[in-house]
Amino acid sequence: MDKILSDKEQIVLDKLIILFVIDKMEIPLTEDSILDICSVKNIWIENYMDCKAIIHDLVDSNLLYSIGDVSVGNELFSLTYEGRECLSHLYRRIPLSTREEISAYLQANRLNVKSSQEYSATYSKNEDGSYNVELKIFEPLVTHPMFVLNIKAPSRQSANEAIHKWKLNAPSIYEYIYDKLINID
Repeated sequence: MDKILSDKEQIVLDKLIILFVIDKMEIPLTEDSILDICSVKNIWIENYMDCKAIIHDLVDSNLLYSIGDVSVGNELFSLTYEGRECLSHLYRRIPLSTREEISAYLQANRLNVKSSQEYSATYSKNEDGSYNVELKIFEPLVTHPMFVLNIKAPSRQSANEAIHKWKLNAPSIYEYIYDKLINID
């Protein structure tokens, strides 16, 4: 039978889960990745908005630090020394079954999470009904994109198609363009 936690105990557990996830991923994570892992694809933290608030509370408490620019959506979060110390002393408060579930999920999905942070794509609607599609590649731990491609799509469907194809083919597209533009001989 599951033990019912007080609100305060639940908040502590949720904070530890976020620290544990970031520690196990072994790379800094975007807020969207943390929210996706903890509240969307899994229900380790039930309330999405609580998860979002907890991330920033951990930064304010100096258990996480952020790298990057929040205004352009590429802020990355990583553990501070204090965050690692806190987790090392308190990780056993996370039930073993939850730690095992988190570890298994992250091991199975590490590459997907990493690539979702490295290859981003968004679209916006133009006044004429077409869509601007912005495709980006980020280097790990670098907050500004190393490659940006803007294209115009005639419809929302074609914009979504371009985004889907970008996520599948970004490395080979970048390599092709780089090879055609930069002569290394």
